[in-house]
Amino acid sequence: MFTPEYLGTPLSPSATRVMIFGAGELGKELAIAFQRLGVEVHAVDHYDHAPAQQVAHFSHTLDLNDAAAIRRLVDQVRPNFIVPEIEALATSVLADFELSGMTVVPTARATELTMNREEIRQLAAHDLGLPTPPHQFAGTYEEYISAVHSIDFPCVVKPVMSSSGRGQFVLHTIDDIPAAWEHSQRFAEEQGIPTRVIIEQFINFDYEVTLLAVRSVDPATGQDATWFCEPIGHRQEHGRYVESWQPMPMSQTALETSRSIAARITGALGGRGVFGVELFVSGDDVYFSEVSPSPHDTGMVTLSSQRLNEFELHARAILGLPIDVTLTSPGASAVIRATSDLDHPRYSGLSQAMQVPETDVKLFGKPSAYASRRMGLCISTADDVETARLHAQTAAAAIRVE
Repeated sequence: MFTPEYLGTPLSPSATRVMIFGAGELGKELAIAFQRLGVEVHAVDHYDHAPAQQVAHFSHTLDLNDAAAIRRLVDQVRPNFIVPEIEALATSVLADFELSGMTVVPTARATELTMNREEIRQLAAHDLGLPTPPHQFAGTYEEYISAVHSIDFPCVVKPVMSSSGRGQFVLHTIDDIPAAWEHSQRFAEEQGIPTRVIIEQFINFDYEVTLLAVRSVDPATGQDATWFCEPIGHRQEHGRYVESWQPMPMSQTALETSRSIAARITGALGGRGVFGVELFVSGDDVYFSEVSPSPHDTGMVTLSSQRLNEFELHARAILGLPIDVTLTSPGASAVIRATSDLDHPRYSGLSQAMQVPETDVKLFGKPSAYASRRMGLCISTADDVETARLHAQTAAAAIRVE
């Protein structure tokens, strides 16, 4: 494991190098966080001019499912750290990189497990005994139909490898069965991921939270430790995050249970870095849903609400530097989405959005858009979460993607 005895100089033989696989908006903020610490950043994605590629020292474009191409690139660059930020990745090569002395964040095993809902549910529900919604997996249409009838309505169908609600479909009646299957299969084929799905009972929860768990070394003891950011509430539409806020009010019992679940799942995964643990909360009952081995999209609210945002925390944790999860202000984020297919999009309404009190706008710089694609973010602070949410929503509504 890397120790922070020194950090080198970018673009020199002494450079400390990080290679980020998945150069979207999360990768972009992470690249900036690493650069502020003097780390040389290599951003990799399957298309040119991805957001993180625009700010990295080096950009690379290749098929992220091509294990041989990934191996050639890593062998050429020899990064100190390999940081996956996308689920559509040939994870089979990561263990080999670890054996050659590079650090995969958080670990090769953790990356493989968390990028596959079937594997992570096996760990969470069966190995650790964490409470989860009733669920089954299916690889054929016949298995899928049987699982839906066993779980009963309403239920949710998701590809085993996807994030941010992509490929998800909620079934309310028997008439939804064919469409949900076709939707998941089409998404999997387009993304080059397995076509297996999870069928999950729709929990009648009160709210969802993301708990950011930060695993790193405690400078005082030299031992691994875990820190928790204040819980983040979020709202989704069609399975996609549209706004988040921090802190999310929770009962003390629910908060303690959430931290216990997060500590157990991230402890079992191991490694260092930020984990985004998604949970359903019903009263004082908490159910594990998913975990990401990296900064979470709903956690972008920390760009305004915390002294160190989730990307800075991820970089510090990876490098073994001190962690500070202090919340400085209630905050909220609201997503700016495209409404149609566009090349080289333009944005209007920025002046109006930035006149909203305590509000900032982040445009990701994506080279193209399609309906519902996340193109930017408005983040706000206020004396309370409700006001921050209203400000962020008002600002986001003012911006048009054209």
